[in-house]
This record gives sequence, structure tokens and C-alpha cells, in this order.
Amino acid sequence: MIQEVTNFARFYGILKASYKFATKELGDEFKEGVVSQFTNGRTTSLREMTRREYDTMCDKLEGATAHLLRTVKDEQRRQRSKCLRLMQKVGIDTTDWTRINAFCEDQRIAGKVFARLTNEELEQLSVKLRSIQRKGGLKPKKQPTPQAQPHVEYMMVPVMGGGEA
Repeated sequence: MIQEVTNFARFYGILKASYKFATKELGDEFKEGVVSQFTNGRTTSLREMTRREYDTMCDKLEGATAHLLRTVKDEQRRQRSKCLRLMQKVGIDTTDWTRINAFCEDQRIAGKVFARLTNEELEQLSVKLRSIQRKGGLKPKKQPTPQAQPHVEYMMVPVMGGGEA
């Protein structure tokens, strides 16, 4: 049989994108299972697939990966929104990204900027924010009271007697 497909970049590109969403590492078993499914059990080798089988497989995998990507992004958007609402409740100005990032970068909170938090980290952040809220919110920073400057007044004293000493 002549090898119809010689460039597998499309398949491996889809597989690489899928790694982001897999709960465990996808390995050769996954690849062989998918190839077997789309060749009706005829083979587990990409090289032995027909062009039509390969294209059908890649189309289906791209569709599934795109759907999964949308689902993950929607979940991330919900988690971020939840965290921002909780931040407002504990007293953080959520209109200022510098303040949000400074809060999140604290090692006791998340240790990185808000935009870089994964869904798992956002869930952990929401737990911490609820805990802060239960304890009464963030305590305002005590502003150091400026030390009292000595107040000096000058007074003009008229010199008496215009004489010389």
C-alpha cells in the first residue's frame, strides 16, 4: 500500500492543543486508539491511513478541541468574574488593575498576576477571598502619623533706649 499521508503536522498540532485540556498525559495509546477508530480497526499507524481517513479524523478532532477550548474559556471567564466580585466585597478597588495585580501577587494570596491564574488557582483564590470576607474584609493599612514638627514663632522685640553698650 502506498503511503497517502506523509505530513502529520496537522494531527500533532491538534494533539498538542489537546494536551492543555487533558487530565493526564495523552500518549501513544490515545493516538493509536484514535487512528484505529477512524480506520474501523484496520490499523493503529498514521502512516497506513488513507488521505480521506486522515482528513476526517483531523476534522473531527479539531471540532472537539475547539469546543473544549470554548468551554474552558467560558469557565475561566466565570471564575474571574466571581473572584472580581469577591474582591469588591472585601474592599479592593476592581477598577484599578494595578491594585488587583498587586493584591494577587502577594505570596499569601496567589503569587502571580490575576491574568495568569489558571482555573484551579482562581478557584483557590475565591476560597481565600470568602475566608477574608467572613473575617470582616481587609484591614485598612495604618497610615503613619506624622510626628509633630516643633512650631517656631518669631516675635519682634523693640529695642529700648537706643543707646550703645
